[in-house]
Amino acid sequence: MLYAVISEDVNDSLARRLAARPAHLLRLQELQDQGRLILAGPHPAIDTENPADAGFTGSLVVAEFANLSEARKWADADPYLAAGVYARVTVKPFKQVFPQ
Repeated sequence: MLYAVISEDVNDSLARRLAARPAHLLRLQELQDQGRLILAGPHPAIDTENPADAGFTGSLVVAEFANLSEARKWADADPYLAAGVYARVTVKPFKQVFPQ
């Protein structure tokens, strides 16, 4: 089943994000290599694709996991969480309707 991992950043998270980004991307690449990643990316803090110093306010990952417990376990091991980038992380079941 698919799950949405919705993360919200602490204020002024950009430096911490940049430091932890390689490890964060490695985990996402592993999901992609396994064919389980649907989409992933950050929420820019301002209305532009490249927010520069404004940074980001959070992230969204939609991926396949065996169950909610496994999705939460994966989310809890995110390097961004360990680095103090995220203030909170919510994991919810997700039903993809489009695209089919």
